[in-house]
Amino acid sequence: MSLTREQKLGGIFAASAYTLWGIAPLYFKQIDFIPTPEILVHRIVWAFLLLLVVIIVLKQGRATLALVARPKLMACLLFSAVLLGGNWGLFIWAVNNAHMLDASLGYYINPLLNVLLGMCFLGERLRPMQWLAVALATAGVIWQVISFGAIPWIALVLASSFAVYGLIRKKLAVDAIKGLFFESLLLLPIALWYWWALAASPAANLMQNSLGLNAYLMAAGLVTTIPLLCFIAGARRLQLSTMGFFQYIGPTFMFVFGVWLYQEPFAAERLFTFGLIWLALCCYSIDAWWASRAKQQLNQQQD
Repeated sequence: MSLTREQKLGGIFAASAYTLWGIAPLYFKQIDFIPTPEILVHRIVWAFLLLLVVIIVLKQGRATLALVARPKLMACLLFSAVLLGGNWGLFIWAVNNAHMLDASLGYYINPLLNVLLGMCFLGERLRPMQWLAVALATAGVIWQVISFGAIPWIALVLASSFAVYGLIRKKLAVDAIKGLFFESLLLLPIALWYWWALAASPAANLMQNSLGLNAYLMAAGLVTTIPLLCFIAGARRLQLSTMGFFQYIGPTFMFVFGVWLYQEPFAAERLFTFGLIWLALCCYSIDAWWASRAKQQLNQQQD
C-alpha cells in the first residue's frame, strides 16, 4: 500500500473521528429526559464492556492485565479517569441544558490550551504566531467576561479538563485503548453504585424500558469508543500536526447545531467572542502549517 493511500486513509479516519465527536450532541439530545448522571453511568458501563470485547478480539488481554502490576500508572490513570468522567458529565449536561454553544467554545479553546500546557510542562517553546493565537483567545474570553458580566465557566472547564487529561495521557506509557479501558474500569464501581443506589428515573430499570430506549442507552458505549478507534487509526497514519487540522470539525458541528438546529441565544457580543477565537485558531493553523512545511523541507535536505 502506497504512502499516499495511507495518508488518504488517515485523513478519512481522522475526519470520521472528529465528525462523530461533533454529531454526538444529536445522540444525547435524544435521551435528554434522562438525568445527566444516569447517562454518564451508561456511557461508562457500556464503554467498558465494548472496550473489553475489543481487547479480547485483538488478543491484548495479557498485555492489558500486565499494567495492573504498575501502581504508579494505575494512580495516574485514576486521576485521568476522574478528569475524563467529569468532562463527559459536564459535556452531557451542557448539551442537554441549552449550553451547546458553550461546549463548542470550550473545544475551540482546547487546542490553544494544549499549546500553553506544552510550554509549561513539556518544555515546548511558543512561536510568535502561537503567542498571537493565545493572546487573541484570551482577549475573546475577557471580552465575554466584560460583556456578559460572567466567566464562561462551562467552556473553560471543558477545555481545561480535556487539555489536562490529554497532557497526562501524553506522558503515560499506555496506548489509547488500554488506557480508556482502565479509566472506564476505575470509574465502573462508582457508576454501578450510583445506578443501584441513586438512579431514580423511570429509565433506570432496563427491564421496564422499551427495546428502543435500551438500544439508545447501550449506544453510549459506541458513541464513546468508535470515534476513539477512528482517531487511533488516523493518528497512526498522519503526523500530529496534520491531525490538528481536523480538530475544528467537532466544535463547528456543535456551533451549527446550537445556533440553527436548537436555536440557542447568540447575541452580537458572543459573536465577537467566537470571532476572536476563530481568528486565534487561524493563526494557530497557519503556524502549524508553516512548521510542518519547514520540517518536511529540512527532512528532504537531510535525505
